Amino acid sequence: QVQLVESGGGLVQVGGSLRLSCAASGLTFRLYSINWFRQAPGKEREFVAAISWSGGNTDYADSVKGRFTISRDNVNKMVYLQMNSLKPEDTAVYYCAAGPKVDPDYWGQGTQVKVSS
Repeated sequence: QVQLVESGGGLVQVGGSLRLSCAASGLTFRLYSINWFRQAPGKEREFVAAISWSGGNTDYADSVKGRFTISRDNVNKMVYLQMNSLKPEDTAVYYCAAGPKVDPDYWGQGTQVKVSS
């Protein structure tokens, strides 16, 4: 019932910005926390950021803290990831996921972000 669709990825220069979007649907979606994960070639998937629909609490990986901002729009069921001061190390496929960050229940198909060096 829950569907997540990411968009907004692309190619950006070092120091630039991108805004990723996650469009969510499902009658019980409000019960889930929403997360962003990323996976670079040859590396394991890593947690990026999370937000709670009910409480508005946020959590960030140390590697992106101060540069990335996760936000939500409950009316339109949208989640955003504003990425500033991008580094080559941020290059990865970014995934939107619903559920606890240790084991999400639903995943989007991902959107690619590439930061040129």
